[in-house]
Amino acid sequence: MPAKKKKAKQASVKQKTKKATAKPTSGVKTDPKRVAAILKKLDEAYPNAVCELNHENAFQLLIATILSAQCTDVRVNQVTATLFKKYPTPEAFAHANPSELEQDIRPTGFFRNKTKSVMGASKAVIERFSGKVPRTMEEMLTIPGAARKTSNVVLGTAYGIASGVVVDTHVQRLSNRLDLSHNEDPKKIEQDLMKILPQERWISFSHQMIWHGRRVCYARSPNCAECNMERLCFSKDKTI
Repeated sequence: MPAKKKKAKQASVKQKTKKATAKPTSGVKTDPKRVAAILKKLDEAYPNAVCELNHENAFQLLIATILSAQCTDVRVNQVTATLFKKYPTPEAFAHANPSELEQDIRPTGFFRNKTKSVMGASKAVIERFSGKVPRTMEEMLTIPGAARKTSNVVLGTAYGIASGVVVDTHVQRLSNRLDLSHNEDPKKIEQDLMKILPQERWISFSHQMIWHGRRVCYARSPNCAECNMERLCFSKDKTI
């Protein structure tokens, strides 16, 4: 075989191999069929995924979510087990002794800032919303300590209102790994997800992704061998 033809054939084989192993293009990554496949796999793995912060009402969930910033749900649940007995109402939190409340929530970290947020949120609920946690994103965002993530948690879990998608560290990490978003800013990631996910899945998707992040798709060493979405994932830090 002439040298030129041989080189051309080798180049053709390399090109075909490259195409076969390349990551999907941007449009394919968020193709409705691929997104539907991911949602199906999440349903198969976590059909009963729910918020893992213990609470009995929307107000308790609001407080627990504020405390969960930079803290595990397990630790928050340990703290709120006694906290909600000591402070059973918004009024109890609003009129708490700040120094005492700081010590009560100290195990969750950042206790001084969280104390200000908890007391501020409690006062806002009492003074502006007649003691009831509001049901709209616009109103929720006026509450101290309630940014979009906290507001989405409360609205979605307590009221079943899909105003957005909860983007915590797990959802952020998995959304990047699954090529559902290439942004790092949680607000931008949320906007990306809202564009490609059916609104009726916004709430369950967040719960399922958080469960998957805690149980399989770890930050440092994802357990890809146990992941039912492995074939749909093209992350650079896959372990298989």
